[in-house]
Amino acid sequence: MVCPVCFHHCILSEGQCGRCRARKNVNGTVVCDNYGKVTALALDPIEKKPLKHFMPGSLILSVGSYGCNLSCPFCQNHDISMGDSGTMEYREISPEELAELAAVYNRQSDRYGRKNIGVAFTYNEPLTGYEFVRDTSRMVRERGMKNVLVTNGTAELAVLEEILPFIDAMNIDLKGFTDSYYRKLGGSLEAVKAFICRAAETCHVELTTLIVPGENDSEEEIEREAEWIASVDQEIVLHVTRFFPRYKMTDRQATDVGTVYRLRDTAGKHLKNVYTGNC
Repeated sequence: MVCPVCFHHCILSEGQCGRCRARKNVNGTVVCDNYGKVTALALDPIEKKPLKHFMPGSLILSVGSYGCNLSCPFCQNHDISMGDSGTMEYREISPEELAELAAVYNRQSDRYGRKNIGVAFTYNEPLTGYEFVRDTSRMVRERGMKNVLVTNGTAELAVLEEILPFIDAMNIDLKGFTDSYYRKLGGSLEAVKAFICRAAETCHVELTTLIVPGENDSEEEIEREAEWIASVDQEIVLHVTRFFPRYKMTDRQATDVGTVYRLRDTAGKHLKNVYTGNC
């Protein structure tokens, strides 16, 4: 069976999982093996997603499972994104239970007077289990709350269409702006560009680019990236963030802060809203 969820189109034998470790061939059907299997759950500031221009000052219930269809050597959540059902500890929760939990937090305020506005699907790659995102976000919306998706943007557009009616905001990783860099990560620049274009037509979109020394840290590349983003929508927010050694990429130092600020200024020639992160 061929998995239709992302551009990899993994061909799966009976009982086999795809490269994302979250989708599996069961009795001739490719199913979501991580459906409702929650490995991380936290009430976060919306700015942590990061979202700068979407309901600032609010909280959001953030949920993650396991699995990812990319192989970024610097992944900060590799302990869950690279896991599977046999290696991860998780609790099972239904879409209705998660939506109800979000509603409970929505009725409460923290010491700063902030309330939960809904659910953010994050930590691993949520669209490896898009069915859970779709089912939960529908129930969250029915309860009058918001849905946020934090994604690498490499799902097929047909999958995006399944969830778009229920998503209010996204932060999409735009990891760089060359085909060669995306190939190193097991990704597709063209797939992400198409995903961003469609998402920006429907919901609030912010983008994040992690600046990795020696990989995607040239002014020429960030300028091409910013020019393309502006051609989609000049109002799209771009977060230019600092790399720290993680996971399999410990062979270099953290990104120089001056480099991050310089690239922010370069992107700012074309975009109205560019912010730095991890500095």
